[in-house]
Amino acid sequence: MKHLGKSSFFLAGLMLALSMVISFGDAANAADTLKKARKQGFIRVGFANEAPFGYATTSGKLTGEAPEIAKIIFRKLGIPEVDGVLTEWGGLIPGLKAGRFDVIAAGMFITPKRCREVAFSEPTYTLGQAFLVRAGNPKNLHSYDDAAKNPDVKLGVLSGAVEVGYARIAGIPDERIVGLPDQGSMLAAVRSGRVDAAALTALSIQNMAEKGGEAVERAHPFTTLPEAMGSGGFAFRKKDKALLKAFNRELKQFIGTKAHLDLVGPFGFTEAELPQKTAAECCASK
Repeated sequence: MKHLGKSSFFLAGLMLALSMVISFGDAANAADTLKKARKQGFIRVGFANEAPFGYATTSGKLTGEAPEIAKIIFRKLGIPEVDGVLTEWGGLIPGLKAGRFDVIAAGMFITPKRCREVAFSEPTYTLGQAFLVRAGNPKNLHSYDDAAKNPDVKLGVLSGAVEVGYARIAGIPDERIVGLPDQGSMLAAVRSGRVDAAALTALSIQNMAEKGGEAVERAHPFTTLPEAMGSGGFAFRKKDKALLKAFNRELKQFIGTKAHLDLVGPFGFTEAELPQKTAAECCASK
């Protein structure tokens, strides 16, 4: 067995010291995220312009179910302002991990795959799915199964969203799944006939149908796969344990109260959409 020389010992010691500094630095940064936000008076949240979950109005105001809840909770934590960072859906988790913002406030479904990358708050809602179709629903689409059975049907989904997986579970081949960057693109694709239906949460589709005019409609009735009943919450970096713990403490006291229901009512949320699972249960689900 070869013995290490003095220079090797020095190099090994230097590397160990450096790794310890980095480790301690990460721990300090994690503990300081909440303190930093309190000191600077604001926190940045990522959103994807998906109504009614998180979007900017024409005047530039950040609103929606998730941002409005975030404003209440962060105010309770001594952070008076919430600044939004608009990001395509598929870039939300990478943006969070890269430090572009500190929280995802976009109504993101809590899934096992996402739980391996980020830490979630407790859920704020549970919702099923829906389709946006052309007026009259010419291809008679009332479920993912209907779309799977018709080889001529193309389904539009939000790139990076859970609907891609739901479509595959139903048996829709990838060549008939069209990824689109945002709600506006999905609405345009249905109108133009590029896709025969667009899939999103029921409230998102309702919002799109109301904005889409007479050319489109929400498919009624609609059957949601059991595994497609999703619960959404806020996403944090895994190292930001202090921030998540403080946020969850206030969130648990708020969700389900009259103040909460009054706040999210204008976005279409009712008692029927209150969360049915915990974050841990969502992360462990198959």
